[in-house]
Amino acid sequence: MKILVLCTGNSCRSQMANGFLQSFDSRLNVHSAGTVPAPRVNPKAIEAMAEIGIDISDHTPKSVEKYLDEHWDYVITVCGGANESCPAFVGKVDHRLHLGFEDPSEAKGTPEFIDSEFRRIRDEIGRRFKQFYNEELKPQIDGKDDEK
Repeated sequence: MKILVLCTGNSCRSQMANGFLQSFDSRLNVHSAGTVPAPRVNPKAIEAMAEIGIDISDHTPKSVEKYLDEHWDYVITVCGGANESCPAFVGKVDHRLHLGFEDPSEAKGTPEFIDSEFRRIRDEIGRRFKQFYNEELKPQIDGKDDEK
């Protein structure tokens, strides 16, 4: 099952979602991308995921252009705020889904507050994507395994 997770910069939310999905099931072929990719994955996102045992330190932001010619089972956008526009994906897609989250990189305040925002968003992403995996993906994947 091929899944593409999209947001604008591909440096926080989409990378965390990618990490979660990969950790749930090795049978998933997961990628993430952005319309305006950042130069690198946000170090706070890497740190927040490492705290729960998921390593995304080798991930790099990629442009959505790289994936336009591929067929995807799911394309999931994770942009959150009303002032933020989600990327539109024009490639071949079976299912489009939007799971919106606030951008933790926009958090302002003390280092402790910023860290807490990255953890809060990480946990929200983890819960929503685990629910999506359990309710949508796993039944489909297990059904395909039963056909073999």
